[in-house]
Amino acid sequence: MTILQRRGESGRRAEAQAQRYLEAHGLGLVTSNYRCRSGELDLVMFDKEALVIVEVRYRSRSEFMRAEESVDWRKQARLIRATEHFLLGRRDLSEMPVRFDVLAVAGDGAVTWIRDAFQT
Repeated sequence: MTILQRRGESGRRAEAQAQRYLEAHGLGLVTSNYRCRSGELDLVMFDKEALVIVEVRYRSRSEFMRAEESVDWRKQARLIRATEHFLLGRRDLSEMPVRFDVLAVAGDGAVTWIRDAFQT
């Protein structure tokens, strides 16, 4: 298995763990791994009255940067554009307030959930 395959598998496991974690905290899944030219949305979920766009980050080690710190302004801009694209196809959701969360999964399985991680 190549390093890219291992990273992909680690990312899929982290996203599955994130989805289970968020569902256990009352969020409901709308879709996962939505892809368009602008980027990818890892998880799109409902939280009461809001649509929540969740960026899942995994880091096996955090010596240089914690997973949640890796969502810089460029990544935020891609998430916003991908969300706009997603909402064009889902008019039923387009009037809902949108919140951007980051859920970081550490190599030891620890989860850090940052609600409303950035504003649009």
